[in-house]
Amino acid sequence: MISPTNPTAWAPPTGTRGLIFDCDGTLADTMPAHFRAWTTMLGRHGIPFTETRFYQLGGMPTAKIIRLLSDETGVPVSDVDAMVAEKEAAFLECLSAIQPMEAVVAIAAAYRGRLPMAVASGGYRDTITRTLDQLGIRDWFDAMVVAEDTPRHKPEPDVFLEAARRLTVPPEGCVVFEDTDIGLEAARRAGMASLDVRAWVGRAKSR
Repeated sequence: MISPTNPTAWAPPTGTRGLIFDCDGTLADTMPAHFRAWTTMLGRHGIPFTETRFYQLGGMPTAKIIRLLSDETGVPVSDVDAMVAEKEAAFLECLSAIQPMEAVVAIAAAYRGRLPMAVASGGYRDTITRTLDQLGIRDWFDAMVVAEDTPRHKPEPDVFLEAARRLTVPPEGCVVFEDTDIGLEAARRAGMASLDVRAWVGRAKSR
């Protein structure tokens, strides 16, 4: 993993042929809005969800988190798809207030057109597309890989490997920008260099 430095002075390490960015909490300041959406939805179903656990599971698709929380708490769930729709709708109600993570977006802007770039997220296509559109940066990226595109999800490496494949860049030539332990582990398993942006975006590395 690459040690974070001043983002304004960041440069790709020698041999870098492509950049891969997570979306939520990395390119977009969405995590507080996602947590509010989660607690609103789960509260209706009687499932507790602490902020600490929320950040621990950052990067997993919504459906996988719901099933995991159901197992952890012993609260049965009967319609995961409906719960996913409820949570995503609650988040999208806040979309107009979403702002960019300036330090990370500045790097993407600096290397736009200079290196192939992808977004690789555990979020769903509609939500990630609309988030990038809210920031006005969707057309900066040559590829976008989301939860629907791979059978396994972070911390498995599939989302990053698929992003590299779509960029036609070998995994060892990619640098991943991430804000969660799960995402950084996925990058490691993919054989990619990674950069933990939490020092840049003002969030502690452990919650």
